[in-house]
Amino acid sequence: MRIGTQISYAGGFAESVADIVELEKVGLDIVFVPEAYSFDAVSQLGYVAAKTERVEIASGIFQIYTRTPTLTAMTAAGLDFVSDGRFTLGIGASGPQVIEGFHGVKYDAPLGRTRELIEICRQVWRREKVVHDGKFYKIPLPAEQGTGLGKPLKLINHPVRPRIPIMLAAIGPKNVALTAELAEGWEPIFFHPEKAADVWGASLAEGKAKRDPELGELDTVIGTALAVGDDVDHLLDYVRPQLALYIGGMGARGKNFYNDLAVRYGYEEAAKTIQDLYLDGKKEEAAAAVPLELLKATSLVGPAGYVKERLAAFAEANVTTLVVNPLQPGRESRVAAVRELKELLG
Repeated sequence: MRIGTQISYAGGFAESVADIVELEKVGLDIVFVPEAYSFDAVSQLGYVAAKTERVEIASGIFQIYTRTPTLTAMTAAGLDFVSDGRFTLGIGASGPQVIEGFHGVKYDAPLGRTRELIEICRQVWRREKVVHDGKFYKIPLPAEQGTGLGKPLKLINHPVRPRIPIMLAAIGPKNVALTAELAEGWEPIFFHPEKAADVWGASLAEGKAKRDPELGELDTVIGTALAVGDDVDHLLDYVRPQLALYIGGMGARGKNFYNDLAVRYGYEEAAKTIQDLYLDGKKEEAAAAVPLELLKATSLVGPAGYVKERLAAFAEANVTTLVVNPLQPGRESRVAAVRELKELLG
């Protein structure tokens, strides 16, 4: 099982990269840089690539609506080049609040657009002349829609790899099936190992039945809080605001994918309470309403023996990459937490 972490976009980027340099020394496998609606992830990924030697880098995530498919492919190829073949392209649909509210782009057909984007990216990386006649993207642009001067072009540079790994952030049934069919990696959110099969098992099976064997096994990448010790349960309170934000604030009532996931996990009443409180501006009360059971199930927080049991549960649920958020403050504590996790994994 690989161990990764994520760089925060909330501030302190240089310090976070210094952490990554030290974590690389104790065996960190991969680092993710998010984008959301903060600084772009591309410049920061390039900086991380320059400061590290071995650790893989990944976008976590680029939104599919904010770059053209060919620019996404060019960007991925460039990041793979500057990192000497260490880049994973993480993409996802995000949600209408960000796509329409921040970018001014219509949020439509996430499944169809994702499928076409993947096809175009892989065509670019193979250095084929890009020709795509899809429902959502037409390359070159048809003459009647432009100047008529467009012609098929191929990437000038030779990519380090003809197929850069693609990871999809997906939680909806159809999107998860698409991921299992087309992507090298899958990134769900607040992953509950005991309930994952009931929620996603059928979708994963549907997609894997159509999967090209050349893609290999699906890399299941999950994020989780980390704190190993005999008196660390109180640190779960640091996780509450994030879950409350997603379950309560990432979308309107009836239009929140993360709230829907909490309901599918069996927390219907709590999900409604969290959303009502959050949308009423009562963010602290919403955080307090996140069930302790959900916090513990989706985290690695507790004594070493307990954390080892949770690691076994994640492994049983086919998790292959853990993206950990060490909760104890300070670089030494974060490095020690990753080192201990590596030891627990054997």
